[in-house]
Amino acid sequence: MSELIDTHAHLNLPNFKKDLEEVLSRAREAGVVAIVNVGIDLKTSIKALELAHAHKGLYATAGIHPHEVKKATEETYEGLRALLADPKVVAVGEIGLDYAKEYSPRQSQREHFVYQLSLARKLKKPVVIHSREAPDIITVLREELPDRFVFHCYAGNKKEAREILDLGGYISVTGIVTFPKAENIREIVRYVPLERLMAETDCPFLTPVPHRGKRNEPAFVRYVVEKIAELKGVSFEECARITTSNAREFFGI
Repeated sequence: MSELIDTHAHLNLPNFKKDLEEVLSRAREAGVVAIVNVGIDLKTSIKALELAHAHKGLYATAGIHPHEVKKATEETYEGLRALLADPKVVAVGEIGLDYAKEYSPRQSQREHFVYQLSLARKLKKPVVIHSREAPDIITVLREELPDRFVFHCYAGNKKEAREILDLGGYISVTGIVTFPKAENIREIVRYVPLERLMAETDCPFLTPVPHRGKRNEPAFVRYVVEKIAELKGVSFEECARITTSNAREFFGI
C-alpha cells in the first residue's frame, strides 16, 4: 500500500477526545504513516506534543495562529520556545496573517508573524503558514524568509502561487480540492509542480467528497491525494510517492 502523510491535522482539538485510537487505526489502514498535528496557540501546541510522544507516527508543530496573537505574552513565547526545543516538534506553525476575519488587529498579526518567522530561522525549523486575504504576506516573507515554508490549505490565486514557488515555498491542499465549486483550487493544483505540493486534511474541518458532512480525519487524506493524481494525470501510487517524499523532506520525518 502507498504510504501517505497527513501534513496538517488537529487531533489535538476536543473533536477527537472520545475516539482517537479508532481514528488512528483507520488512518493506518488507509496507508497514513505519519500525521503532523498543528498547534494554534500554546495550549494546543502542548497537546500536539503530548500526542506525538504518546503515539508512533505522530508529530507536532508549535505556534500562535493569527487569530490568537492578541492573547500572546512573553510568557506564551517562553512556553513556545521550550516546545520548539523538542525534536518531535517539526515546524513552527500555524502562523501567518488573516484579514478575512481579523480576530486580532492587523498590525499585531504582522508583528507576531515576523517574530515567529525570526524564531523559526534561528532554530532552523520549517514554517506552516496560514494566509487569508492578506496581500502583504509575500512582502513580509521576502523580508523574513525562513529556511522552508508551506502555505497550508491554499486558497490564493495563481499569481500568489507563483510568488510562493519563486521564494522556494510549498503549497498544501485540503479536501476543498474535491468540492464541486472549487475549480480555482483545482487550477492551482494543475499549475504547481508536483514536487512542490503536499496533501493535508486540516481535520476535523474541510471533509472531502465523498464524506462531506462528516467529521474529517487523517484517513481521508487519501481522497485529497487521489484528486491531485487525477488533476496531474499521474497514478495514485506516483502521486503518493512524491507528495509523501515532499512531506518527509520538508518536516524532516
